[in-house]
Amino acid sequence: MDDRQYELTAEQRAVKDKYPPVSKKYEYLDHTADVQLHSWGDTVEEAFEQAVMAMFGYMTDIETVQPLKTLEVKAEGHDMLSLLYNFMTEWLYQFSAETFFIPREMKVVQIDRTNYTIRSIGWGEEFDLAKHPQGTEVKAITYSAMQIHEEESPQIFVIIDI
Repeated sequence: MDDRQYELTAEQRAVKDKYPPVSKKYEYLDHTADVQLHSWGDTVEEAFEQAVMAMFGYMTDIETVQPLKTLEVKAEGHDMLSLLYNFMTEWLYQFSAETFFIPREMKVVQIDRTNYTIRSIGWGEEFDLAKHPQGTEVKAITYSAMQIHEEESPQIFVIIDI
């Protein structure tokens, strides 16, 4: 369960009220000096989506984000763990160094398990401190204790460097 609290302005509350609630299938687990994200879904694609959304949820209240623009993000790896790492790193790059894009929602369109590629689309807008509450900066994704469980109910564990 997401227990992060943000002080919202009237404008931010109005945005939250305008759109349906965001589906959150993730939680934040305590970790020494960092944060461990735990995400899950009905499919591994949904668990990947939720891992990215957990990362963005740590940086701001994503329910204050309006789905005004779309952004496609692709990544590749040499196995599923490197694919997850590169996928999350590419989304973080889009926020940190490129367009300052933050998604309200995102969808993994395809995971190719033979070539280890992934394609996703996010709906959101440019991050703006006047519109979005500031959470904690995410500096990097780590491989430390990274896990992908695909049996029955897919789950992902990722530690982010804050």
